[in-house]
Amino acid sequence: MAETVFAKILRGEIPCHRVYEDAAVLAFLDVNPLSRGHTLVIPKDMVETLDQLSDDAAAAIGRVLPRIARAVLAVTGARAFNVLQNNGADAHQAVLHVHFHIIPKLDDGSGLGIDWKASRLVDGAELAKAIAAKL
Repeated sequence: MAETVFAKILRGEIPCHRVYEDAAVLAFLDVNPLSRGHTLVIPKDMVETLDQLSDDAAAAIGRVLPRIARAVLAVTGARAFNVLQNNGADAHQAVLHVHFHIIPKLDDGSGLGIDWKASRLVDGAELAKAIAAKL
């Protein structure tokens, strides 16, 4: 994996505003937030995308993500939020270290905006069966 700003944060070479830390996970405020309280949650495992995470690292994130989201909501007063996780440059992943964004949607309109261009599911049964077979 290439050197990233998150690796430097984990090593203490770049400061951050820490929100949470344990043996497997670090959460800190985004330096370019979409809204007040925009928080990043990263594993300490050095992997680029979600599919590369170990089961243990994924479980560690899963255990703390809801708790961090509740704290962000409580502090910001937001009633809604997005959890965003991108994988690969083509999916808009800017830092190639797996990470989750907790982005409060505030009354002032700040937060994540999404232009959702849905299409019609055509081969649902076949697609579901093929995905399930890979699990």
